[in-house]
Amino acid sequence: MAELDFARIFQALPSPFMILDRDLRYVAANPAYEAVVGTPFSALEGNNLFDLFPNEGEEGKRLRASFEHVLATGEPDTIAYINYPLVLPDGTVTNRYWTAVHVPLTGPDGTTAYVMQNTVDVTELVRMREATTLPYTSISAATRLIERTRETEAASAEFRRLFQQAPAFFAVLSGPSHVFTFTSDSYVRLIGGRNVVGQPIAKALPEVIEQGFVDVLDRVYREGHVHAAEGARVMLENEPGRPAEETFLDFSYNPIRDGAGNITGVFVQGMDRTEAVRATRRQRLLIDELNHRVKNTLATVQSIATQTLRNADDVGQARQSLEARIKALSNAHTMLSNRQWHDTEIGHLVCQELSAFGSEQVQYGGPVLVVNAKATVALALVLHELATNAVKHGALSVPEGSLAVNWHEDEDDQLVIEWVERNGPAPAGPARKGFGSRLLHMVITGELGGGLELDYANGLTARLAIPHAAYREGEAALV
Repeated sequence: MAELDFARIFQALPSPFMILDRDLRYVAANPAYEAVVGTPFSALEGNNLFDLFPNEGEEGKRLRASFEHVLATGEPDTIAYINYPLVLPDGTVTNRYWTAVHVPLTGPDGTTAYVMQNTVDVTELVRMREATTLPYTSISAATRLIERTRETEAASAEFRRLFQQAPAFFAVLSGPSHVFTFTSDSYVRLIGGRNVVGQPIAKALPEVIEQGFVDVLDRVYREGHVHAAEGARVMLENEPGRPAEETFLDFSYNPIRDGAGNITGVFVQGMDRTEAVRATRRQRLLIDELNHRVKNTLATVQSIATQTLRNADDVGQARQSLEARIKALSNAHTMLSNRQWHDTEIGHLVCQELSAFGSEQVQYGGPVLVVNAKATVALALVLHELATNAVKHGALSVPEGSLAVNWHEDEDDQLVIEWVERNGPAPAGPARKGFGSRLLHMVITGELGGGLELDYANGLTARLAIPHAAYREGEAALV
């Protein structure tokens, strides 16, 4: 799961935040805190807070006691109102009033290692209250308070905008019925553009009820633990008016607590990992399929080598035949590899095998029909054997010979390939059934479960009929 960059969020927060270790030394501070204390973090880091900003009075003791309570108990603590003057680096003293929230942060061993402070400067509010006894200055004090309020609202709006447009999705659910109070743009896209703000999740996303996600939210809200998942399968209606579709998410549910530590809602964050999960699945299927193909191809090569050499009278000729057949296999594999082992158009196969011959001798054509990977390899061998025979003994062995190759689908959805040779040497059937002829029958009738008709009356005419299931079905998992 791609994690949020909390360091950047920490830096972007408009409210002052800082973190101290167990010795009350500065570990982190955001720009808003630096601006309040008028000191860059480089001058704060590693120094004790009370060494830099001493206060031996009651307010200083209250602040120290709050830190020590959090570190000792691991429980958050809030100081609703504290007067804590700041001595700025130039030596001037500014008297400020604060509300401070102290939150424990655990280390790797689960014990409290740090305390984080978030402060809100309420000085203007205090001064305005004091100004109620000074009529002349009350207007200016009220004006300053209004201006400060507007600045705070603007900063909060900017922070909200950043979350609204973030690539990760976010949502805020409030109360025990998990009412949506905020959804980021990416979350809205994830759920098909539905406007769910103000609705409980069971009503807003009814499809998730039976999938157990509402039960998980109930446990997070009730028990306060964080729930996280990677690549979780969720059925979501992510397009208006369409049934729920399989979606894969990395997400977490985090309890939201108020200042007193009570759980008030659940913060939802995550990333849509659907495309990545599907890509991984396709890759796995492709690798499995490729392994299967390689094993089959090796078996085919072994059979070709054995049959080619078994009854060979001329070793040199047998070697050439073997190399040519393996080359035909290699060409078919290259074609499939270029298409990531998806379907291949039958016309490309025919063109690949017959491209060496001129159009005055060879013509071929037919509708655009695709064949699966298994049929591609098988037909590459068949076309190679027919072409080799035509060059050695048939129509392509003489200049006046011609070859026509056509293909179509018949009424039974079979792929029919017709190979017609004319004007070649005087036709005659083979004196004996050689390996080429046996290979044609082995591939067409055996491997593809089709039919093969050979006629030598007026030159070789071959009719190949391959069932639809053999050349089209069984490849859907790769698409």
